[in-house]
Amino acid sequence: MMLMAACAPVREAPALARPATAIRPPQAAMELVKPDLPALPAEEPRVSRGEFSGITFEGVSFDARSHRLVVIDQADGPASRFADASAAAQSVGGLAAVNGGFFTPEGDPLGLVIAAGKRSGTWNTASSLGSGVWHESDRSAISRREKLGRAGAAGMRELLQSGPMLVENGRAVAGLDSVKVSARTMVLWDGGSRWWIGRSTPASLAQTAAALDSHKIPGWPVCHALNLDGGRSSELWVSPQVSGGPLSQRPPWNRPVRNFLVLLPAR
Repeated sequence: MMLMAACAPVREAPALARPATAIRPPQAAMELVKPDLPALPAEEPRVSRGEFSGITFEGVSFDARSHRLVVIDQADGPASRFADASAAAQSVGGLAAVNGGFFTPEGDPLGLVIAAGKRSGTWNTASSLGSGVWHESDRSAISRREKLGRAGAAGMRELLQSGPMLVENGRAVAGLDSVKVSARTMVLWDGGSRWWIGRSTPASLAQTAAALDSHKIPGWPVCHALNLDGGRSSELWVSPQVSGGPLSQRPPWNRPVRNFLVLLPAR
C-alpha cells in the first residue's frame, strides 16, 4: 500500500550551470542528469517545550529514519502490567512514552489497537474518538479512519485508533469543541520523517488545534496531529538518555491507562 503525504517536505536539487561550450548533440545532452542531493542526517530525539497561544507544550521530537513508535498494550486492562508510562517504556528499553488511546470503563480499547501484530478492541466506525489512526507497516503515518479503512488497518504491524484529528494537511480541523478544557496528549507529524509525542496544559480541542496550526511547536510545521486520551490520562515520560531529559509529567491524580505509545531506536 502506498501512503502519500501532502505536507511532506520537498528538497529540490539546485539547477546545473550551463556549460560555456558549444551546444552538445542530443545524445550527449541526455547524459546530463541532475545529481541527487544527499539526505540530511536524522536528528537524535530531543525534548522540546514552549508556550504558544497561552498553552504550554512539552514533548519529544524524533526522526523516523532512526527511531520508531510502538504500542504497548495491556490485555488485562489498565495497570494490569504497568502502573505508568515510565514502567511501560522501561520494560522494552524505551526512550520516551505517552499514554495512548481511549478505553471503556471496563478497560477495553475504544477502537482498534495493534501491538506487534496482536489485535485488541474493534474498528471504531462511529465515535469521533476513533476518527484518526496512527499506524505503521513499512513506515509510520497518521490517517483519517475513512481513508485507511478497515482493510488497510488489518495489514498494520502497529496501530492506535484515537481522535479527533487536530490538524490535517497543515490546517486546523474545523468544528472541534471549544468549551471543554483539559490537558491534552497528542502525536504530531510533518508528513515526512519528523515526529513529536507529548502533552499540553489544559485547553480546548479547538484552542489546541489553532495553536498547532499557527506555530511550529516542535520546530517544524505540523502537517497532521492526532489527539490521544487526555485529562486524567495525560502523561509524558522521557529517559535521561534523551537530550533535555529526564522528564516526567504525571500529576498525582492521574488514572491508570490501557495502552501507551513508546519511542524506541529503529530496528
